[in-house]
This record gives sequence, structure tokens and C-alpha cells, in this order.
Amino acid sequence: MRLRTTKENTGTFIILVSGDENSQIALQRLVREQVEIVADEQGGHVVTFVEEPEKVVLSKEQAEIVERAHEAKWPAYYVTQQTSPSDDEKLIMEAYVNGYTVEKEKKYNIKVPKKWSGDDKHYWTKEQDGALTWACLINKDYMISAQQFTAEEIKKCHLDGLEKVEVKENGGLDK
Repeated sequence: MRLRTTKENTGTFIILVSGDENSQIALQRLVREQVEIVADEQGGHVVTFVEEPEKVVLSKEQAEIVERAHEAKWPAYYVTQQTSPSDDEKLIMEAYVNGYTVEKEKKYNIKVPKKWSGDDKHYWTKEQDGALTWACLINKDYMISAQQFTAEEIKKCHLDGLEKVEVKENGGLDK
């Protein structure tokens, strides 16, 4: 026999009792005391489920602090030493306790200046050997990963100062 309960906003519980395939399903609305009585009679108990706290979103650098704090002898002290007394400290401690996800690094497509290419349809492309070339963009909804640069790559390739367009999650251009 299975007994499932769901608490409603009103404080009453919906109980779904099901047995074998031939049994009928009974639906009852009960208060907590009644739920505990039914659970005792059936040889069970009432379990309170707590919703899992929402994970916070951290930058790559913040996530590294959390990982190192897990290895530290005094994690809270480590976090305090690695952050300024700001919201970062609170955020990182929340991440330490409740878990976290790392934000996706923004990527950009870098336009080749019109005076070089003759039009505004060319974008910088990274070759496998690290060289930069240009490629004409045929489909504005799709950019190959070789045409996507992180902020760090833009600086490294000396492309800062050129027109950049943020890449949408699906790989296209964000207008």
C-alpha cells in the first residue's frame, strides 16, 4: 500500500491511498494530526520535505574561492580573507553552504572594420594555429565557435576597440 500526502496552502493535506491494482484510490483532506494518525495506523510516519535552496550564480573567480574554502581549515575565515566586506562575501558563503553554478562567460563576435573589408559582413575568426583571419557571415543566426571571442581573448588578440556583438546562447548574434 502507498500513502502520499501533499500539504495545501490552507494547511490541509491531500492524502492519496493506493493499494494493489484492484483497489480503489481514496482521496481525503485531513489536518496534520489526522495525517499522523493515519500514518501510525498504516505503520508509517510523516516526513517533512524541505525545498532545496536555490543555488547562487558565481563568476569563475568566485567559484574558485568557494572550492578553495572547502579545502581550508577555517572556511569562513578563508572566504573573509579572499573577499572585500561586501555582498561578495555573503554571496560566496551562501554558495559554500547551498551550492552554486558558474555563470557562462559572455562571448562576442568582432566585426572587421568596413574600411578593411569593404562591407559590414566580415567577422574575425580564430584559426587552429592561433592566427586571425576574416570570414564573411552568410547566416546571421549562426556563428561558428571560431568566430566567438571571450573578453580575455579580445584583449589577448588586440581586438578591443573594434565593434563587438554579443553572442546569444544558441550561437546567433544578439541584437
